[in-house]
Amino acid sequence: MSECLIITAVAEEFAAEVARLSEIPIPVTACKDAQQALEEYRGQRILFGNPAMIAEVLAHMPGIAWIQSSWAGVTPLIEFGRRDYVLTGVKDVFGPQMSEYVLGFLLAHELKIVKRAELQRERRWLHFPSGTLAGKRLGIMGTGSIGRHIANTAACFGMTVTGLSRSGSNVDGFDKVAPTGQFHEFLADLDYLVSTLPQTRDTNDLLNETALAMLPGHAYFVNVGRSNVVVDEALVGALRNATLAGAVLDVFDTEPLPKDSPLWDAPNLIVTSHIAAISHPLLIVPVFIDNYVRFIGGKKLRHVVDFDHGY
Repeated sequence: MSECLIITAVAEEFAAEVARLSEIPIPVTACKDAQQALEEYRGQRILFGNPAMIAEVLAHMPGIAWIQSSWAGVTPLIEFGRRDYVLTGVKDVFGPQMSEYVLGFLLAHELKIVKRAELQRERRWLHFPSGTLAGKRLGIMGTGSIGRHIANTAACFGMTVTGLSRSGSNVDGFDKVAPTGQFHEFLADLDYLVSTLPQTRDTNDLLNETALAMLPGHAYFVNVGRSNVVVDEALVGALRNATLAGAVLDVFDTEPLPKDSPLWDAPNLIVTSHIAAISHPLLIVPVFIDNYVRFIGGKKLRHVVDFDHGY
């Protein structure tokens, strides 16, 4: 059997789940950080875990044939530049968590939950109606597995859902899909905008000042993809000028978000600490086991990352 190094802060938990869930014995060594991984490396061909940690040690591991990421994003490994191995990602796992996060904040906005909590603290009894998601227009940047799950969940609330992708090809779950060449037209009539896009050269600064100005003033933005998509200064400006109704950000260029970041104080902006979907071993390990069986059997692996596209 091919031995695997598991490299993540919770490597012992991942290793325990591998032993519990696999129908065949899989020899693994749990490494909680990069230093331990270097100490345990003896020519193993398989790595599984945190792509940022793996990028720290990859230059010292010449024999690697396959890396299974435990994250949805693999930017540290794409930026590392080495391409003499197969990189596989995680798909069809985070959709339920992401959908609950996104729809939770959309509902909170319609129900004015934050405003009602403020009024309660002030002991003020003001009667004003809530909104509804039914009939609202949702735009989702990215039509992959996470985007599709959010689209299907939003449809249950009676929303009209438009996707944005490079090709603009029809995708199940979306009422229509626009190509990236029609980005500004895509933005023009939305009530809600959600980004699930990965970090690539093509997605850098898509939501700049010009793009944000295309959104209606009542629109609300949620980012559960990658932070490179939005220009922070432009977003803060739109919120301060009330040309955007509000936003929820779960991802940032620097994490934790620095205490002096203007995002903390931007009006109608909710900051969460990269928790929209958690890479729990129970969710990720089955993906690894399936690919491990394929790997030792010489079969094609699932969720292979295209190094040029970045996903």
